[in-house]
This record gives sequence, C-alpha cells and structure tokens, in this order.
Amino acid sequence: MDDQKQPSPEKNSDETVEIDLSSTVLDLTSFQLHDLTSVEIPPTLTELDLTANRLSSLDPRISHLSNLTKLSFRQNLIDDAAIEPISRWDALSGLEELVLRDNKLTKIPDASIFKKLLNFDVSFNEITSLHGLSKVSNTLKELYVSKNEVPKIEEIDHFHDLGILELGSNRLRVMENLQNLSNLEELWLGRNRIKAVDLCGLKCIKKISLQSNRLTSMKGFEVCQVRQILNMFCCLFIALESPLFFFENFIVNFQDCVALEELYLSHNGISKMEGLSTLVNLKVLDVSSNKLTSVDDIQSLPRLEDLWLNDNQIESLESIAEAVAGSRETLITIYLEKNPCVQFSTTYMLQIV
Repeated sequence: MDDQKQPSPEKNSDETVEIDLSSTVLDLTSFQLHDLTSVEIPPTLTELDLTANRLSSLDPRISHLSNLTKLSFRQNLIDDAAIEPISRWDALSGLEELVLRDNKLTKIPDASIFKKLLNFDVSFNEITSLHGLSKVSNTLKELYVSKNEVPKIEEIDHFHDLGILELGSNRLRVMENLQNLSNLEELWLGRNRIKAVDLCGLKCIKKISLQSNRLTSMKGFEVCQVRQILNMFCCLFIALESPLFFFENFIVNFQDCVALEELYLSHNGISKMEGLSTLVNLKVLDVSSNKLTSVDDIQSLPRLEDLWLNDNQIESLESIAEAVAGSRETLITIYLEKNPCVQFSTTYMLQIV
C-alpha cells in the first residue's frame, strides 16, 4: 500500500513551468519545487498533485480552486503551522481526497471544512494522537494514518461509511472503538503492540492485518462466536412477540466476521489455531512465523486458496493433510518451509494433497 512514483530528473525551481491553463489536472510530481511561484495554476483544476517536492508552505492561490476534488502534498516538508491555513479555504469545501502523507505533521490537521471528503491520508508523519478526527466529515471512506506515533484508536465512531482503515506501524495496544464501523472492509493494524484480537461488530470486514504484534492466541474469533450464540437466544425470546424482528436480527448477528477473506497474523507468538471454523469465505490465511505445533480449525474452509505456515514448529504432515481436506479443490499455495515436518522433505505438497 506504499506505492511511490519514480522521481524524475531534478528541475530548476527558478525556471517557469509551462502549464496548459485549460487543463483540469496538474501533476507536478518530483519537480523538486521549493514553492509554486514559477507555476501558473489554472483556475479550472479538479486535481492537483504536488508529490515529492520541497514545499514547506501552502500557495494561497490553491485556496481559490473551487472545482478541486483531489489535492496531494505527499512527500514534502509541511508542518503543523504550514497546513493550518487550509482549514479556512472555504472554496475547497467540495474536496474529496486530501493527501498529506510523508510530511512533518505532529497532529491531525483541521479538515472540518471538507464536507465531502472521501480519502484522507496523513501516514508517515509524526502524529501522536488521533485527536481531531472527530471534526472530519462522516462521508469518509478511506483513512490512512500508518507510520506515526498513535497510541490509541479514538474519534472514529462517526465514520459509518469507512471502508479502509490503515493504522499500521503505530503504538497501539488495544483493538477498540471499532464497533460503529459497520461498513469497514479492510483493517490494517500491523506492526503495533496489540495483545488480543477483538473483531466483533465488523460484519463487512474482508481483510485484516495484525502482523508483527504481540498476539499469543486467536481467542478474539471465539468471542465473536459466543456473542452470536447469546444474541441468538436473546432474539428467540423477542420472537414470541415479533417473529419478523427475530428473523431480521438473527440473520444480521449470525454474520459477524463471516465475510472475512484475508487474514494476516504472521510474526506473532500464536501457539494454537482456533476460532477460524466459521470464517467460511476465508481465501488467504497467513500464520507464518508464530509458535504453532499443529494445524487446527480450518477443516471447514471451502474457499481457502493460500495458506502460509512457514517458520513454525509443526511436526506432522499427516495432520496438515487432514486439516486442509475441506479446501483441496481451491487450495493453490501452502507454504511450510522451516518447520520440522519438512526438514527432510522436498515434496511435501504431494504428500499433503
């Protein structure tokens, strides 16, 4: 998720940059500009990309671009004071994408003016708190705050339409305050300090990454199953008075976590595979570099395609063959390197399948 454009040869920022004044898209990526004085900015712009320059302040002419929907200051030298004026740029209220990735921010900038914001990226900064997100529009669909210094998940309750949340490489210890993200499909929390899984309420989730954390078990999945059962019994009582209400709530509650397609749990301290049996849509499971001695609870995953088990302590090929019996028709990749069971085998895939 960290694609970067290749820098073009450095240009002299004193030279005038010729621009088509009727253009709606202006891409000045890697022009190595210290400011925009040499650039004519067309008033018709809908997209302005200033990635990989040396900007340390905002050009006030940008504040008049009333048609702008995408604005990127990625990989510049912008700090908190430099970004502050953007909070008063009323003409840009229709902005849909704001990228401030890889700058010098220490806090979430005030983006309250952007009432239609869909994509907000402040990754690779020095942000120490998510304070300020409460002011960001509830229209947001993608939020990127990776590679910062954030210790707590907060001020995201109002993002009901959020589809992607990226908080990898921070200082998080707890999965919390996620219950209102009813449309979340991707959750990236790798390289944090999380010790326990809590996925309850994420009914649309398709991709989860918890790589390189401090997990020792997968019991969070089992908690979801227990809650499903409790909810079911509660609905049974309600059904006596309202059968339709019972039916609707039974269906909704029973789908917790079932949509999950990709689960990344590598580089943790997990010793047992558990709580996976209800994830019937799972296609990718990465539990490499853990402390597993056996392969369990995946017998009923009919769509499993990729299974990463390398760098564990698994001793028996026979148990693996039994574990993947339900996904033999779909399984494409199974990676077992650096396990005792394949120490002297180069044909383990044949033995399993």
